[in-house]
Amino acid sequence: MIEAAIIGFFAGAAAGMLGVGGGILFVPGLVLGLGLSQVEAEATSLLAIVPVALLGAWRQRRYGNVRVGDAVVIGVLAVPAAVVGVVIVNAVPERAIEIGFACLILVVAAQLVRRALTAPAG
Repeated sequence: MIEAAIIGFFAGAAAGMLGVGGGILFVPGLVLGLGLSQVEAEATSLLAIVPVALLGAWRQRRYGNVRVGDAVVIGVLAVPAAVVGVVIVNAVPERAIEIGFACLILVVAAQLVRRALTAPAG
């Protein structure tokens, strides 16, 4: 538990500084640091998002930044989409999931580089 908390803290801090989703760093940390399988690490990362998203939505709603109708639609559609995702991840070999995640990380890295190169000097 302590190792997971440490990984989560540092992944969250780094993701916040880089402007990327924490799962991009949290999932590899769980796989490499705790020995979880790719699927277990991704599921853990997604589950960890739930309380953070709820707290963030609650706080942002106080500022008027949440469109409740849109949030309900997204929330309702997320349930069947999650079921489809589980069916897919259980049907696809884990190696394919690992390669897909690696590709996602490369895309995020490319976006970070592009943003850094096109950012106005300041």
